[in-house]
Amino acid sequence: MPVVELSLQRLSVTSKNPFDAVVAKFEAAIGHPNMADFRKQMASTKTYAEMEAVVHGALGPFGFMEFTRYDLGAVMQKEQQYGGRKSVRFVIGNPLIMKEMVKRVPDAGSYAPVTILIDNRPDGVHLSYDKMESLLSSYGDTDALKVARELDSKVENLLAESAH
Repeated sequence: MPVVELSLQRLSVTSKNPFDAVVAKFEAAIGHPNMADFRKQMASTKTYAEMEAVVHGALGPFGFMEFTRYDLGAVMQKEQQYGGRKSVRFVIGNPLIMKEMVKRVPDAGSYAPVTILIDNRPDGVHLSYDKMESLLSSYGDTDALKVARELDSKVENLLAESAH
């Protein structure tokens, strides 16, 4: 079995704003389609242009939509010593960007959509993201890396805006 070694770069932005305010700002910047309806709409499209229109209708101002989220803090709060811990993992993306990477590097489908972790720590609220460029660099496809760099830039802007 072949094994590909990856070098990972994690981007983390720290905010002094309250956790709930950071999450609210982040949520306002991404689309929130009803995923059951979204899948039905995607399946019913006949052309690429129709599919693009469905995707664009689901995206927020930064060009991303929420696929799902995991409230890690709700689980941790059940254990008394972590009672005040807040942590949410968002899975976000843009199917059109994912397509561009996956058609060049099929393994990119393992990394997209992307994960954004927003969690409360002693020094503030952290918004963390594993950079796509670092995940795809081992594959050596320059076109995929260009798309990954553009994605990373969009995510970095989203995190910076959400933190302030």
